[in-house]
Formats: sequence, structure tokens, C-alpha cells
Amino acid sequence: MNDDVTSRAPGRRVTAVWPGQPYPRGATWDGEGVNFSLFSENATRVELCLFDPSGRHEVQRIEQRERTDLIWHCYLPEARPGLLYGYRVHGPYEPEKGHRFNPNKLLIEPYAKLIEGTLRWSDAHFGYRIGHSKADLSFDKRDSAPGTPRCRVVDSAFTWGDDRPPRTPWHDTVIYEMHVRGMTMRHPEVPPELRGTYAGIATAPVADHLLRLGITAVELMPVHAFVDDRPLVERGLKNYWGYNTIGFFVPERRYSATGGINEFKTMVKTLHSAGIEVILDVVYNHTAEGNQLGPTLSFRGVDNASYYRLSPESPRYYMDFTGTGNTLNLQHPRVLQLIMDSLRYWVTEMHVDGFRFDLAAALARELYDVDRLGSFFDTISQDPVLSQTKLIAEPWDVGAGGYQVGNFPPGWNEWNDKYRDSMRAYWKGDGGLIAEFARRFSGSADLYEAGGRKPHASINFITAHDGFTLEDLVSYNDKHNEANGEDNRDGNGNNRSWNCGAEGPTDDPAIRALRARQKRNLIATLLLSQGVPMVLGGDELGRTQHGNNNAYCQDNEISWLDWELSDEQRDFLAFVRRAVAFRRKHPVFARRRFLKGRPVSGDGIQDIAWLTPAGTEMTDREWDQDFARCLGVYLSGQALERLTPRGRPLKDDNFLLLLNAHYEAIPFMLPKFRREARWLPVLDTAAPDVSGDVPDPGKPLAAGATYALQGRSLAVLRELSDG
Repeated sequence: MNDDVTSRAPGRRVTAVWPGQPYPRGATWDGEGVNFSLFSENATRVELCLFDPSGRHEVQRIEQRERTDLIWHCYLPEARPGLLYGYRVHGPYEPEKGHRFNPNKLLIEPYAKLIEGTLRWSDAHFGYRIGHSKADLSFDKRDSAPGTPRCRVVDSAFTWGDDRPPRTPWHDTVIYEMHVRGMTMRHPEVPPELRGTYAGIATAPVADHLLRLGITAVELMPVHAFVDDRPLVERGLKNYWGYNTIGFFVPERRYSATGGINEFKTMVKTLHSAGIEVILDVVYNHTAEGNQLGPTLSFRGVDNASYYRLSPESPRYYMDFTGTGNTLNLQHPRVLQLIMDSLRYWVTEMHVDGFRFDLAAALARELYDVDRLGSFFDTISQDPVLSQTKLIAEPWDVGAGGYQVGNFPPGWNEWNDKYRDSMRAYWKGDGGLIAEFARRFSGSADLYEAGGRKPHASINFITAHDGFTLEDLVSYNDKHNEANGEDNRDGNGNNRSWNCGAEGPTDDPAIRALRARQKRNLIATLLLSQGVPMVLGGDELGRTQHGNNNAYCQDNEISWLDWELSDEQRDFLAFVRRAVAFRRKHPVFARRRFLKGRPVSGDGIQDIAWLTPAGTEMTDREWDQDFARCLGVYLSGQALERLTPRGRPLKDDNFLLLLNAHYEAIPFMLPKFRREARWLPVLDTAAPDVSGDVPDPGKPLAAGATYALQGRSLAVLRELSDG
């Protein structure tokens, strides 16, 4: 059988050991036996440890005597898929020189494709004697195997059929950031045994929800195998978000109903059949092993000095650009190869469509500085597979000079936190922001155009997993992270949020109505902005984390999506669906090139124009007015540069967007670009119909007429083409 978890190797000793090959790396089943290959530059001896089918008993240690180009290898003709294994690596234990070998610690292989079992923490997982007077300079001889997960040999065979990547163009992409477990844990239409799993995502109710919402790509929060930090476990919590990787090739087992890799592949195939791309949030900047006081689980014991960035002055310590205690050493060619092999594996073997790189600036650091043309970027840009995928950077890390928004090379798209902060602050009612709002709304050309990139380089978002949900953004002034057990010290205190008059839940109808309008304002702005919109999973349902803006350790109802909706929540879901559909119908909101504000026709009409409430174009002085909170945006659908599939010029309607972040209504005069122009209101976030439809869309307004733009609202009007 081909399923990677159904075939079990016998618990007897292996009698034949052949030399094997250094490539491919890891444990590779070739149909006759298994080749084992492990890189370690500084090791003096490497032992492959085999376990019985239960994983409880280590039945044999095989010394890998062959070493080619610093890679230790052997071939076991008797081995089969399902075999459980690990490594023990010998070498110097000299922390002051960067070496932390300890053969008493069973190691997870860096190229493992499947990991069996859960890490059961004990002091034996640390290479040094905890409590010793010399701390990590001491040496611990306890065996860590009883609590360490085992690696499992897999058979990668899978019937993909006619699966093809959707290859949705960037300008047509709408991203949905999703947590695999949280998406379905409370979904009433997903079978209980599949909730919280890859198989749960592959069910019809989930795919139907995404399709009805208009999503073209899901961005899955980390699915690489990760571990729960020991302090969290001791507090009864878990690492829910998963930014604590220990296996770069392994789908996280806690999200699997079957325990095999084929379940993940089935999920991808199912989403592809619905036309939905799969983007992985990947963490290649650090591992779960922490700083010099962290555990020895894998990379540290295989070859600490090769895998990690160590302090040149004192290699006992780690260079930490990630805030987690360590940084992977992509300057080392074998470590860079590991990352590239992992990325290619997820594309070629698992059929994913792209990646979002956590703390991507850390990957570009050549020495101390972030190098815009670092070897990591160069390697990806020339790779025939990876260069064709969707590449998204979280363009910062926590080190000096790590904030690199706008500085990534062509081919990369970036989470644009400037967009997030500007839109939050504008709709909160802060003054002096209309110029910044205009820059972000029109695609952030100031960040991306000079580097040869297009508007889609900006991944626009209002909310993400890290921070408030959309519901909480309009319901809380302050973070409320007490459930995390850190006395509310964790999480960002500068959220640019506004509770609309009451902190947290309220029965006040006026406050609830204002919150609902603010959510419509924010989501409509997101979906009408140039760039690629990203919706946080659950925002369309009105999901709340009860004010927790750092729910990384909350694997419970705080984080899981609640599918039992109130009337208010159903109304907002309908609005979001309509707003996404409106964007996808009208290409003027998803241009492939930056707007220039230049005439596009003989009558002098521009591709974009910014207007005052008087219906006149903004002057330089008016951009700088601190009190201004209202403006209009004219977008010409006649100025599109795109072509239809048959090569004909693509045209769209002309639209007028009116935005008012002031608390009072402002009469807005409709522009007189053409005397015969008529404007038909098509959406108003303040309309009595909470779906966003205007009360009577059948009555167009003439140029020069006044539109009653309500306080804290957004309206969209379409120019009629019949004169």
C-alpha cells in the first residue's frame, strides 16, 4: 500500500547496510530500500537510530561510515516506508566555540518528511545540566529519546490526476488568511472527526464559504511541524499560531485526521479544483530551539555552528534578529540549500502555489545589515520553480535596520503595514491623514514604483492574525491579553483602535450601529484600494477575540471561528460578499500599473482625481490641512491598460468614491468633469439597508448636485455612460 502511515517496518534488526548516496538529502524510499543522508560539517560520528513500530523501543543504532562532501549517508535495502528513526550525532561539546554535540540527545532529522509523536518536555531535552553553576557550559548525559518524536519514512506516491495550479494573476487575487485548526473547530457542517484538520478544510461547506466570499487564495498560517514551548505547556497553553518550526518538510500532525501527508495533498487538490490557490506562511528565519539555554531537538545537535548565526565575538551566544533566541544561518550554503529544498518540496510534491515569509528581512541579512540583493533573493529569482510562485514578504525583523517595507526586489510582494496603520487611523478619525490615505489607497507608488514593481506589490490588510480582529478593532481601545498569563504585558499597545464609545460588548444600539458602519468602512476601503487585499479569516463573520491582540497561545474558543451567526453578523457577511464581488467585477479597482493623475482622453479627464467636498480638485495647500477628514476619489475605467483574452482594450465604468471620517455629515458636490454626467449611487456604508445598497439606486444625480455624505461613511457612485 502507498499510504505513508499504513506500511510498518518490522521491529527486527537490519542486517544489510550499504554505502548509499549523499543525495537526495533525508530518508528517501526508492521502491526497493531507503537511502539516509545527513549533513554535518563538524560531527565526528553519526548514528542512525531505528525504532520498533510502536516507537517506544530503540532496536538498533547504525553508524553511517560513508561521508561525502560533509554529508553522512547509508542505504538500508531492508527498510520500508513507515520505519521510525532518529539520529545521534557525536562531536565536540565546546559551547565557547559554537559546538554543542551531545549523542545522548535523540535528534529530529532536518529533512524528515513526517514526524510521529508529541514532544514530551523534560530536562533531558537540554544539552546542558539545568541548574548547574556553569549553566550551558556543562554537559548533560541523560537520554532524551523517551520524550522526543520520531521521524517516519514516507512513500510519497499520490494520485494528483489533472490537478493544476490556478495561477490567478496578482491583480485579480483576493487573499484569505486562515488558521487550519481554527477555521473548522466549531463548524457545525464539518464532521466532528474532521474538525481542525486539513481534511476539514477540504469539505464542501468550507470550500463553498470561500467561493461565495469571492476568495481566490488562502494563506495558511504555519503548517510546518512545530512544537509547543515548554513555558506555555507548563501554563496549560499551546503554541496555537505555530511560529516555532522544527520540521521544514513536515505537515503539522495535529492538523491531520489521518496522520499522513496525503491528507494535506488532498486538501490542496480540493481547493485547486475550486479555483483557490494555497499559500503557506513559512518560518525559515529561526527554529524552535531558542537561544543558548534552549533545548537540543534537531539542528543544534546536528551541527550548531553551521545551522545558526553565532556571535563572532563569542560563539557561545546566538545572533538574534527574530526575537526568538536564534537566527538560521543562510550564509552557509548547506543551510541555504535546506531552505530551497524545502520550498521546492512544497511546490513540486505538495502542489502549493506560493509562500508568505515570516520576518523575511532576517533571511536577507548577509552580515549584520539587510542586503536587498542577498544570496537568498538571488537563489530564488534564478530558480525555475520558485520564481514562478507567489512570493510574499513580511518585510521586517526585530534587528537594527530590519524594517524594510518597500525595499524588497522585483518578484516579491510585501505585507504593507503602512497601509494598515493609515487606514485604521483615518477611519478612527485622526486628522492630517488624507495625503497618507491617498498614497496607500492608490497602491503605495512611493514604496514600490521606483523599484520597478507594480501595485500588486502591496499586500493590503486592515487586520491579520497578529493583532485585533476587525470586530475588536472597533470594540476596544486597549488590549486585553490576561488569558495569556503574562499580566497583559504582551502584545502591541499601539493598535489605532477605537471602541466607538464603550469598551467591549455593549447592548447600546447606537454604539452597535456605529461599530457595524465602521467595519463596513474598513472592509470597503480594503477591497476598493489598489493592491492585493487580504482578509483575516473570521472577520467576515464578526469574529471576536474579546480584546486579545496576541492570541498566539489560545487554542480554544478565543481563536476559533464561530459559525453560529447573529442577524447583525449575517448582514455583515452579506456586505463583505458584495464588496468582494464588486471589486472582482470592476478592474478599475485592481489596476496593473500605478495611477498617474494624467489625462486619458481628449476631454482632459484623468485616470484618477482627488476631490474636495466642493467638487474641485485638491490643491497642495488642501492636502496639508490637519482638520480635513473628507475627500473624494475619481477613478476612470477608460484609462485601463489591460487587454481582454482576445487582445482588445479592457474598459470599465468610471467611479466616484466619497469618504468621510468626520463624525458629522458633509454635503459633497458631485464633480462637473462633463456637464451631461450623471452619477448613480451603488453603495453607501451609511445606508439603512446594511448590505450597503443605497435606498433608491434608481435615481441618478446630475453633475453639480450635492450628495448627502453621512458622518463616518463611504459611498460609491457610478458614472452613467448613456449621457
